[in-house]
Amino acid sequence: MRLKNLLTTMKPMDGLTASLSVLTAMITPAVLISASGTMILSTSTRLGRVVDRVRSLADRLRQLAGNDDEKPEFFEEERAMLYDQLDKLTSRSRLLQRAMTSFYLAVGVFVASSVSIGVVAFFRGRAAWVPVALGLIGASFLFYGSMLAIFEARLALSTTHAEMDFIWRITRRVMPKELVAQHKAHYVHFRKKKS
Repeated sequence: MRLKNLLTTMKPMDGLTASLSVLTAMITPAVLISASGTMILSTSTRLGRVVDRVRSLADRLRQLAGNDDEKPEFFEEERAMLYDQLDKLTSRSRLLQRAMTSFYLAVGVFVASSVSIGVVAFFRGRAAWVPVALGLIGASFLFYGSMLAIFEARLALSTTHAEMDFIWRITRRVMPKELVAQHKAHYVHFRKKKS
């Protein structure tokens, strides 16, 4: 009699344990959804900055084009630098758009993975491979988007270096020669020395 009572009290506990494990498994993709959401937020912020920068450079190009009579001292160099900047910004915006699309796809697949865990548990383990496959696909989208974000960050760095090099060249031309002669160049470990 005691054994029978013990077994009847254990069955509901097993059902509760199983339900909790299913719910826990369904919540697990939420961590990856959160990671994807963070990547979407930072990527959209970067894309907004690229768009603002393009508008700023387009305004500067309009100013340069409107001054046919009075060309600035470094007109050709500035125009070439602006053209190079716009080319790199175009590439950056395309990389960011692809990365954001990839992150959105990752969110969708992770949500589908969470739902599929519940569905598989409801049908008692049939097609148990589906949540795993969806999780792997979502992780692949997250990885691909991260790689695109890395490429964009490297391109952003090269854009910044190119603009700073232009400003440095112009500054050296307009500064007094004594000041330029007194300047001691310093290099950081990841920049190449120019001879």
